[in-house]
Amino acid sequence: MENLSNNPKLLPLHKLGAREDKQTFGRISFGLFLPGVSEEGENELFVRVIHEKDQFLQDIPPVNFGMEHSTDPDYGDYWSAAINIKAEDKLKPYSSWGTPGKYVYRYCLKTPKKPDLIDWIIDPFAREFGVGKLSAFTLGYEPYEWDKHELAWKTPFINDIVLYELMISEFADDIEGTIAHLDYLADMGINCIELMPLSNVEKRVDWGFAPIGYFGVDERFGNRKGMQKLIDAAHQKEIAVIVDSVYAHTSDLFPYCYVYNELEYPPEENPFMGSFAENAFGVSTDFNHKFTRDFFLTVNNHWLESYHVDGFRYDYVPGYWLEDSDNGYTKLVRDTYQLVKAKKGSSDHWQRFFEGESINLIQCAEQLQKPVEILNKTYSNCTWQNRTLSAAREIAGNPGKLTDLGFLFGLIDYPAEVQNNGDKLTKTALQYLENHDHSRFICTFGTVPNDNELLREGDRVLWYRIQPYLISLLTAKGIPMLWQGQEFGENYFLPQEGWGRVLLYRPVRWEYFYTSEGRSLVNLVRKLVKLRRNNPQFSRGEHYFYNDYALYQSRNIMLFSRTYHGVFSLVALNFGARAQAVPFKFPFDGNYREELHGQDNLTGVSAGEAFQLNIPGNYGRIWTLET
Repeated sequence: MENLSNNPKLLPLHKLGAREDKQTFGRISFGLFLPGVSEEGENELFVRVIHEKDQFLQDIPPVNFGMEHSTDPDYGDYWSAAINIKAEDKLKPYSSWGTPGKYVYRYCLKTPKKPDLIDWIIDPFAREFGVGKLSAFTLGYEPYEWDKHELAWKTPFINDIVLYELMISEFADDIEGTIAHLDYLADMGINCIELMPLSNVEKRVDWGFAPIGYFGVDERFGNRKGMQKLIDAAHQKEIAVIVDSVYAHTSDLFPYCYVYNELEYPPEENPFMGSFAENAFGVSTDFNHKFTRDFFLTVNNHWLESYHVDGFRYDYVPGYWLEDSDNGYTKLVRDTYQLVKAKKGSSDHWQRFFEGESINLIQCAEQLQKPVEILNKTYSNCTWQNRTLSAAREIAGNPGKLTDLGFLFGLIDYPAEVQNNGDKLTKTALQYLENHDHSRFICTFGTVPNDNELLREGDRVLWYRIQPYLISLLTAKGIPMLWQGQEFGENYFLPQEGWGRVLLYRPVRWEYFYTSEGRSLVNLVRKLVKLRRNNPQFSRGEHYFYNDYALYQSRNIMLFSRTYHGVFSLVALNFGARAQAVPFKFPFDGNYREELHGQDNLTGVSAGEAFQLNIPGNYGRIWTLET
C-alpha cells in the first residue's frame, strides 16, 4: 500500500480531456493518462472525431488523429494531440465539419497484442458526452455566466435541510424541465435537492450506477451549461444541490477497466481498478492506488468548482470504506473537506460554505450497514440509513414495531457532533419512508393486481394510511427526505432484485397531483414542511419519545416531543383506523396551539396533570406551547 501521508493532489485537468484553444478557432487539444501503456512495443493511440450532425451519415466517417506519447512525473504514460478542425477539410459538401457545435470522439489503440484495434475507448476526462460510448466537446463553447446572486448564496446548515431526491429524466424529462419545476419545490419548502447520478453511462434508460465518465453530466439529461443553469437557478430559489456520486465501482466500459482487460493485463497491474473493500456491484475501484485517490478527489473538486454543487451523496460506501483505515472513503471525504476549508475567506462562489464557524459542505454517506460508525469515524456529516424505513414498513402488520420506530425518529445512538483532527462537525442522519431503491410506501398497505410484477402499483385508495407516517417523518429528528412524487402519492412498485429495477422508466405522474388523493397528501406535506422550516424545535430541537407500550403503542399511538430554547411541541400520532383518547401529562402550564388544523387547541393545561388527548385515526395532532 502506498504512503497516505502525502498532501491531497489534484490531477492536472488543464492537460486532460478535450480542450478548446480560445485564441485559435478550431484548435482542440486532447490529453489522456494511460499508466503502463507506452509507445514501446509499437503501441499507437488515435483520437477519432466527427461532428455530431454527421455521425449517422454513411458517407462521412470520423477523422483519425495520431497522439504523441510522453511521461508525466506523477502518473506515468501520457498521450496527447492537438488538432485543427477546418471547414475546408470537410469530406462532403453537406458535412458539418468545421462549423461550431458539438463534436463526438473516442480513442482507439493499435497494439501488436491484438489483431484488431481496441476501439471505443471513452475519454475518462471528457467534460461532455455523446450517445452511448462517445465523449464530446463543443467547438465555440462559451462558458456559463453565473448570476450575481451566486456570490450571496449560502449552503444551508445541515440540521435545517429538507431534502428532495429526484432523477432528472423521471422527474421532468431533462434539465430544462427540472428548472421549470424549481418553483414548485421552493413553494413546497424544499431547500435541498439530491440528484441521482449525473455521470455518463452507456444506456438511455439507466439509474446511473455504472459510470463510464465522471467529469460532466450525461447527454441524456442535457449538457454542462444546462446543469450550471439548473444549479444557479436552484440557488436563486434558496435550494441547495447535492449530487449522487458513484466511486466504489464502475462499468466494465470505464476506460481504466476496459483498456487493461483488452490488453489482458493481470489484475494486479491495473493502475486504477481492483479489489479494495466490499465488492458487490460493478467493477471495483482500488483506492490503494494514488491515481485512483487523486482521480476521485479531482472529480469532487471539479463539481464543486465548475458546477457549484453544495455537496455529495456518496453511493455504496461499504465498497470503499475500511473501518480501521485512513484510506479509501475516509481519506476522500477528509481531503474534500480540507479542500473546501482552505477556501475560507474567499470572496467568490466558495464563500457559500462558510457561515460563522460552520463549514456547511454536505457530505452524505450511503452506509446502510454501519450508519452510526460512518458518522463517528469519518468527515461525513450525514448518512442514509434504512432502519427508519424498515421499521415503518413493518408496522403495517405488527404494531409492536411502533416502539422501534419511536426511537428511530429520535435517532437514538447517533452522534450530534464529532471532533475530527481538530475540526468540529455537526452530524445527523436522513429520515425517509421512500427512496429510489424501494417500492413506494403505499405499496406496504396493498397493491393493485397486475399480470406483470413490474407493472404492479400501490393501491392509492389507501392513501390516508400514509398520513401519520408523513407527520412523524417531517417532525422527527434528522434530515427528512422525500422521493420524487411521494408528496402526492406516487405508487410505483419496485422488485427487490433483477434488471427490472434499474432499466424500467418510471416517470413521475404529475396528473396525480390533481386527484383527490394527491391534493390531500400534498396539502399535508406543504403544511408540515412549512411548520418545520418556521419552527426550529423540529429541525434543531431535542427529541423525547414517550415509551409506554401499555398506554400508547399497544393502542397504535406514538407520542414524542421536540424542544428548542424553551419552545415545546408534542407530536401525537395514531397509526390505527379508530380515533383514540389517551392521557398525557404536559411538562409545562399554559395554552397549547394545535398546528395542523387549529381546531383542537388546549387551554388552561396544568403541568403534571393527566390531560385527555383526542387523536383521529390514521392521522395525528401537533400541540405547541404558546409563549
